[in-house]
Amino acid sequence: VQLQASGGGLVQAGGSLRVSCAAPGRTFSEYAVGWLRLPPGKEREFVAVVGRTPGITYYADSVKGRFTISRDNAKNTVYLQMNSLEPEDTADYYCAATSGTWSSAAYDWPYWGQGTQVTVSS
Repeated sequence: VQLQASGGGLVQAGGSLRVSCAAPGRTFSEYAVGWLRLPPGKEREFVAVVGRTPGITYYADSVKGRFTISRDNAKNTVYLQMNSLEPEDTADYYCAATSGTWSSAAYDWPYWGQGTQVTVSS
């Protein structure tokens, strides 16, 4: 499964960005899709996941209430809306997919897109 992440950029603290993850030509509805991020100088961390059933979502505590993950299966696309961004959200954001059981661990995600960089200035 090839995933294409897009939408990163530079934003001031308190601002918003939306990143997207597309899987052209795939039946995306068969996969749970998650976002993980790699902050500079830190380890990769789980951000959010949307299950195969739209509306089934789970968030890391650090983004809960600020980020919203959603999916549009007709467009084979998953979105991560990021509001009230903080400098600590600065990272390369990766989307990942699995047809199996997902977890917050990176090794449980077999399919990955390229990173999209999000930089939040203070």
